[in-house]
Amino acid sequence: MTQELPEQAGIAGQGLNAQDPITQQIHHPYSPPSGFEAFPPAVHKASTVMFKDVAALRSRMTQGKQGYTYGLHGTPTTYTLEQRIASLEGGLHCELAPSGLAAITIVNMAFLKAGDEVLLPANVYGPSKEQARTLLSGWGISWRLYDPMDPAGLAAMLRPNTRLVWVEAPGSVTMEFPDLTALVAAAKSQGAVCALDNTWGAGLAFNAFDFGVDVSMHALTKYPSGGADVLMGSVVTRDEALHQGIHQAHATLGIGVAANDCELVLRSLPSIRVRYDAHDQSARALAAWLGDQPQITQVLHPAVPGSPGHEHWKRHCKAAAGLFSVMFDARLEARQVDAFVDALQLFHLGYSWGGPMSLAVPYDLPAMREPAHCLPGHLVRFSIGLEAVEDLRSDLQQALQQAF
Repeated sequence: MTQELPEQAGIAGQGLNAQDPITQQIHHPYSPPSGFEAFPPAVHKASTVMFKDVAALRSRMTQGKQGYTYGLHGTPTTYTLEQRIASLEGGLHCELAPSGLAAITIVNMAFLKAGDEVLLPANVYGPSKEQARTLLSGWGISWRLYDPMDPAGLAAMLRPNTRLVWVEAPGSVTMEFPDLTALVAAAKSQGAVCALDNTWGAGLAFNAFDFGVDVSMHALTKYPSGGADVLMGSVVTRDEALHQGIHQAHATLGIGVAANDCELVLRSLPSIRVRYDAHDQSARALAAWLGDQPQITQVLHPAVPGSPGHEHWKRHCKAAAGLFSVMFDARLEARQVDAFVDALQLFHLGYSWGGPMSLAVPYDLPAMREPAHCLPGHLVRFSIGLEAVEDLRSDLQQALQQAF
């Protein structure tokens, strides 16, 4: 007599008439025993979520994040990462996005409609400005730039239709650090929503919500990931009503993140403080060394005395990221600065930051903007990785010797 296989018995016990092995694979009855516990969170991948009956399907549709309806709207893996990012930033609610720019888009779509206005700092992240210039303006949403180092000037710019004000700390590329207390107060003085790009601070340099911001946007691509192998963003709030608007925009835009990407960020989060501090210490040491080189006329690093907004940083922050820029003497030729970057061996040429490897990028600053806080010259931005400081310093030195 042929012994009945366990899976066949299980299927028969469920009243299923499934003899084909492929059908058995799809409707396999086995479930692992409960009680397994380990430090890494489980990775749940799903588009379709299963319901035990029609009543459960209908009732769960209104439960939000208290239950599961469809993979796009949350799984145990995404909920876990959302709560950890919210805690990291000192918030209560979090939505995940497939990139930092997608997270910016969610905020814009949640709070802006035709006839509204959004204000951006003059040193805003470039793609955010481009989104305002193209998509938002095409939808009838106006936008203007303000000087982030002049809170009173920002307050004077506010109009009745100014619905959203973006803040960056520090500014993109030129690294000015604003007076966050005054700037956020000015942004909110007439009821506008204040959203902060908190990627640089990473929830570690300062608590964004202590300054009164309404929304903290974070490119998890950088320090939370730490491996230069994940694209992801987050939007964190404390206010329930604001969160509901963000959640609605997130859901209707059809934005989701992959479970394996969440797994990588969850794996990296426990080490984010150690990595952030290491980036910080190395960047400060190298920024100080570069500031002593004759080719460099200005160091743009919030934690370095003399850098624009340094006093604000000192009052507001507990740490700094591994990101800074330098201005090469205007008397040098642009081709010489490019040759310096090309001569670097340990520094790779590439965008982004927060990964284990160091990066360098030359920028055509006059083509971007003309910041009053920068001396004339040629700007190069550095992202300091986790390599030994002495090795990076030696690499910088040999490149300087080759190029100048």
